[in-house]
Amino acid sequence: MTPVSCKVEGMHCTSCALSVSKYLEKKGMQDVNVSFATEEVSFTAPSGADSKEALEGIAQMGYRVVLPEDKPAERKFYTSLTFKFIFCAIFTAPLLLHMWVSWPWLHQSWVQFGLTLPVYLTGMWHFGKSAVRSLINRMANMDVLVTLGATAAFVYSFVGTVVYGSPDYMFYETTAAIITLVFLGNMLEERSVKQTTTAISELARMQITTARLINTDHGHEHIHEVDNRTLRTGDCVLVNTGDKIPMDGTIYWGSGHINESMITGESTPVSKKEKDKVIGGTILEDGSIKVYITATGKDTVLSYIIELVKQAQADKPPMQKLADRISAIFVPLVLSIAVITFAGWYFIGHTTLATAMMRSVAVLVIACPCAMGLATPAAVMVGLGRAARNGILIKGGHTLEMFKDIRQVVFDKTGTLTTGKLELSACRFFNMSEDEFKQVVYSLEKYSSHPIARSIAALWKTAGELPLQQVREHKGLGMRASDKAGNQWELGSFRLAGNATTDDSHNLYLLKNGQLTGWIDFSDEIRPEAAAVIAQLKQAGIEPILLSGDTTRKCRELGEKLGITAIYAEQSPEQKLQMVDTLLKTAPTAMVGDGINDAPALAKATIGISLSDATQVAMQSANVVLLNNHLGSLPLALGLGKHTYLTIKQNLFWAFIYNVVAIPVAALGFLNPIVGAGIMGLSDVVLAVNSVRLRYKKVF
Repeated sequence: MTPVSCKVEGMHCTSCALSVSKYLEKKGMQDVNVSFATEEVSFTAPSGADSKEALEGIAQMGYRVVLPEDKPAERKFYTSLTFKFIFCAIFTAPLLLHMWVSWPWLHQSWVQFGLTLPVYLTGMWHFGKSAVRSLINRMANMDVLVTLGATAAFVYSFVGTVVYGSPDYMFYETTAAIITLVFLGNMLEERSVKQTTTAISELARMQITTARLINTDHGHEHIHEVDNRTLRTGDCVLVNTGDKIPMDGTIYWGSGHINESMITGESTPVSKKEKDKVIGGTILEDGSIKVYITATGKDTVLSYIIELVKQAQADKPPMQKLADRISAIFVPLVLSIAVITFAGWYFIGHTTLATAMMRSVAVLVIACPCAMGLATPAAVMVGLGRAARNGILIKGGHTLEMFKDIRQVVFDKTGTLTTGKLELSACRFFNMSEDEFKQVVYSLEKYSSHPIARSIAALWKTAGELPLQQVREHKGLGMRASDKAGNQWELGSFRLAGNATTDDSHNLYLLKNGQLTGWIDFSDEIRPEAAAVIAQLKQAGIEPILLSGDTTRKCRELGEKLGITAIYAEQSPEQKLQMVDTLLKTAPTAMVGDGINDAPALAKATIGISLSDATQVAMQSANVVLLNNHLGSLPLALGLGKHTYLTIKQNLFWAFIYNVVAIPVAALGFLNPIVGAGIMGLSDVVLAVNSVRLRYKKVF
């Protein structure tokens, strides 16, 4: 299985994207994702399949394939939709003008032919080529309808000019207006759709900057400005006030305040000092620091975020798959309706050939399969983009759609509802010295990533280390190991120490050969935003549930302070998984957690939500990551999911109702082809504008 990703230039509508997608699927490619808005194409080539042949096939369809290692070609202005629209509008304006003014020369058939020909040739070069390619690949797209409509009017007018020379046969303005107005619609659509992808563009722009590279020669530092993309792991750079951090790294000298809002959504600058990690693309608000580069290129946090957002935007929710199936049969259906319209008016209605043809052309140019293809991706892109700007990383468009059903949110306790920044409040040890107690505890806890373990390791790392063997972490219980003397050490929760003591009021218990030798208590502050988040969820009809491995007494105390009545305490990872499975049978359930213990439950839940301070395992198991480590982002994530789904429904309703109403109106003869082309051109813009509203509207 070989994953392939590239850009495909030249896709100018969702039908184009659907054609490329269908072609790749016919070639046996898997996990195919095509986005015409971002021009991104990704797929997986199974063993034995030739990905190069598939890419060459896309190129033969008339598109330009740009691989990651290729240099993107500069786009000439004369190839842009803006130029084509302006060029065609210059010739179309006099043709439309002749309907209101009586200048004799404008009514001459050969003058009208001369004005129409450049527009028709430009339209055929753009729409005609695409139409022919789509027919060759047996995947008729919207350009087939535009090409047929414009060509029918042009050929009819040209034959009338050559054979009859009568103004009754001249519909040149229809040809020119159809092409010009469709160019206008595509141009507006392109600009509107770009508004839906601004989040990725803004993140991508953050990646490129200059860096002050530090070179050391005979003990003297020399600083050179270089492109940050030339940096390598292990390089050292100087960052001054107002500079962007060039790549991910660790501060080894200096301190300052860093604006991480574009990554985390948190507007307040974060204080950083020596040994703190910094993220490439963020801005040093004040101070001066020297940074040791730890990650470059695709390994940086920013690249990871951009890649995940791109993958999420390419991911199709179930509603989009339905729209794609309809789009696939839409063009043949419209062609059939156009033929029936012509035959009905000419043979049954006994109208003139011109009238029957114009009504048939109106059917062709009013139909818009692109609207159905654009309805979902436009909304998903804006929803995911707004989430990314606010420090919420959502893995997949299908996740956004699932948010609408969530009726229960399960919270872990330590590091989720509480800060996880634990402070030692008391400790007691028996039959051993304080130094030995600290050494044993530190030596065990340094192997764990639990918030309590991280706090102890940071607090007592200067106490020294006791050599231990066979160190094992037992999820939900604690740590076990042996020393060189053969003593068995255990450090963990009351569930681990239950046979050695009846006192369940402490956080950690240390056992030596099964005997209690000490305990530790920590105080953990409740997150300042936790109470407000719980209240917001309740107000929205979503039940908060506390699911923790901590003692029943401590969980109940926390539940009383936050207003959580559904509490499940002293749960092992297996029990957490079983509990989430049980809750899922009652209603769709989201799980918020941050530790290794939570990973199975996060994966099982309808939606798994992880904090950015979480372990890597928890972040990978989660569908949503709160990059700002701020629980207050949870209601926004839920609201964005609900309103993105609402926007998708609105877009699909408009797309379907537009075509259901417009096509019969055109077939019945109530619509001029020129008006039809104008309405069709604006139909996609309506969807894009409706989607862009998601960037600003109140969602929770």
